Formats: sequence, C-alpha cells, structure tokens
Amino acid sequence: MKFELSEVKITIVGLGYVGLPLAIEFGKYFSVIGYDLDKKRIDQLQKNYDRTNEINQKTIEASGIKFSSSSSEIQNSNVYIISVPSPVDNNNNPDFEPLKNASKIVGRYLNNGDVVIYESTVFPGATEEIFVPILSSESGMEYNSEFFCGYSPERINPGDKNHTITKIKKITSGSTPEISKFVDSLYSMIIVAGTHNVSSIAIAEAAKVIENTQRDVNIALINELAIIFNKLEIDTTEVLEAAETKWNFIPFRPGLVGGHCIGVDPYYLVHKAVEVGYHPEILLAGRRINDNMGRFIAENTIIEMAKRGKNPLNAKIGILGLTFKENCPDLRNSKVVSIVEYLREYKCHITISDEWADHKEAKDLYDIDLDEIESMANLDAVIIAVKHSRYYQIDIKMWESILNESGVIIDVKSIYSEDTFSSTNLGHWKL
Repeated sequence: MKFELSEVKITIVGLGYVGLPLAIEFGKYFSVIGYDLDKKRIDQLQKNYDRTNEINQKTIEASGIKFSSSSSEIQNSNVYIISVPSPVDNNNNPDFEPLKNASKIVGRYLNNGDVVIYESTVFPGATEEIFVPILSSESGMEYNSEFFCGYSPERINPGDKNHTITKIKKITSGSTPEISKFVDSLYSMIIVAGTHNVSSIAIAEAAKVIENTQRDVNIALINELAIIFNKLEIDTTEVLEAAETKWNFIPFRPGLVGGHCIGVDPYYLVHKAVEVGYHPEILLAGRRINDNMGRFIAENTIIEMAKRGKNPLNAKIGILGLTFKENCPDLRNSKVVSIVEYLREYKCHITISDEWADHKEAKDLYDIDLDEIESMANLDAVIIAVKHSRYYQIDIKMWESILNESGVIIDVKSIYSEDTFSSTNLGHWKL
C-alpha cells in the first residue's frame, strides 16, 4: 500500500441498498465517487433522489459525492469498494456475473498500491479464488505485491431506520496484516458501533454467509411448526407467545422468506459445501420448507374459501403486499409471487396492491400490474402477505367493503387477533 489514510480516495461500485449509504458515510471524511452501471439510477441520484427511500434528498444534496455511470471517472481512486448484488440463478447456483463484471471494471483502473474491498455476500474463499485473478488479469499486477484486497461484508437492513449502517458492528479483514489493519481503520471512521477485525478474508466471508443462513434455518423451523399447528388447529401465535416467556427461547415468526439475503445466501454455502464433498442436510431442508411456504399459504386460501362455500375456480382474490419485507420497496426475490403462481392454476382473478412497490419494477420483474387498495371490492378472499404498517389501519368497515359476504382474510403475518372479526361474517385464517 502506497498511501496513508489521509490520502484515501474512494470509489463505491454499486449504489443500491448497500452502496449508497456507504458512499454517504465515507463522503463525510473522504473524496468519494459513486459509480453504477444503471444510468437511470445515476440520473436520479444526481437529482438527489433515492428510489430505495433509504437516504433523504437533503442528505444526498449535502454529501458532495460525485455520481457517475462512466467508468473513466473512477481511475484516480485508490480504494475501491464493490457492493454489487450476488444473486442465484434459476437453479439456485451462485450468480457471480455482477461481481465479475465489477472486478473487470475496477481491474482496468488499478494503480500500484490500490486496495479493493468487497462487501457482497459470497461463499468462503470466493474473493481470492474468483475475483482476485480477474483483478490481476485486468490490471497486469501481482496480488499482495502491487494491489491488495479486503472483505467487509455488508450488514444493511432495508427499511430499518433504527439499525442503520453506522449503528451495526462491522466485520473487517484484509489480504495481509497491514491491509487488514488499514481496512479496519477505514471503516472505524464511519462505524459508531465499532468493528470486528478477523484474521483472513475467508473467515469474514464465512461469518457473513452464516448470519443469514442461521436465520433461514430458524425461520424454517417455525414455519414447519406453523404447518403442524395448523393441522392440529392450534393458534401458532399463541403457542409462540407462551414459549417466549422462557428467557432463552428465540423469538422467530413464520412467514414468507424472500429477499436478496436470507432467501439467497444459504445457497452460496451449499454450493461451496458440495464443491468440497459435503452434502448439507439442514441447510437444504430449511430452504425447501421456506421455499414452499407460498404454496402452503395459497393451498390454505383455497381450503378456507371452500369451507365458506366459495368456488375456488375463478375466485376473486386480493393480495396486500408484494415487496419481500414490510415498509420497504425492495421487490427482489419476493416469495409473494409463488402464491400468485399457485392461485393462477385455479384461474383466480388476482388483484395485488402495494403502496411501497414501484409499479414499473413490479411489471418488469414479475409481469404484475399493481392496483390501489381502494379499488379492491367484492373479493372472495384477501391475503395479507406483507406486514406493511398501512394494513394495521384497515378498519372493519373497509374490510367489509373489500370482501363480499363471508369473504375470508388470510393473515400471513398474524396482524389481527382471533376476535377482530367476530362480530362480522368474514372469515379469518392466520399462519
């Protein structure tokens, strides 16, 4: 490394939920360029608009960050932080194309002594096995002699205004002891909660990938319990509330498991495990359970309608929520779509509303046309798929206008209590 902390010039590659908050925080201390291939995204940020709703207009305007979709703008940086998506393909195998492409772009502009830090979730070993050779090939330089790498996995929670980037402890690592110390010092400038420096990049990669894998497996257990309790006609919520009175019971709730982290990261670890000759049992079982929850919810929607004398064929069904989590516009890997796909087998007429979601993105990603909740009327069933705050505020009068006589509410996130609809003819099913 040929420069001091005071001489740092940073390029953030990828300006989504991870990259933009990083750029904002680093921009308080260093010269920062925010680079993204999405020209529309760059145009919006240049106008101080963040479509993810994570950063407000005034904060972007005051940041002084230079936003660009032109790679030539990044050539004078000496620290490159890559925060592009790491999705899976249709077969649930790691899709490294975004990271490979970002590595190629950065590699072309590397200078002697530069540092490249990855934030994207990968399997242990991926940074040095897959991306370092690309950087070396594109730059013509030798790893750990002429350029260096670090890994500091993102810990962003979209839509969470309490656990923001500076308030979450950050894991740091580097390709040499000196670089590890540098990376830790760099992030210590912005992370109020502190950093946790580990001995190698592979350790940091492994720590990140198991964070969400652990959550996935735990939610899968609760989802399986919810399926069992449903067959036993026992209220899952009441069971969990009772169990939570014990101090060491971990409070998870059943539901759909989508998004770009929990529903994806375990497959990265599965891929690496298989590569080294081990077939993971619990990880894959958890994924199967969680991936099938959409079908389970749709099946019970059909059952509940049939119980109330409604023909499931051509039934009119509303779905509230399409994003992968509450109070967040992120539509990536939404498992609500699996509910839609199953119900379409019954030729159901489906109306979907989500005030948080971008209508064009919903159409582009899933070929779904979003409607306003106010347009819903005379429906046989409504599925509350996402726990957006708005849905807590729907009163009985509005429910009776949305649903037809003896219509049923499928309450995936148990927003309403058992007795909420006791004075009406409406049905209520909770996961």
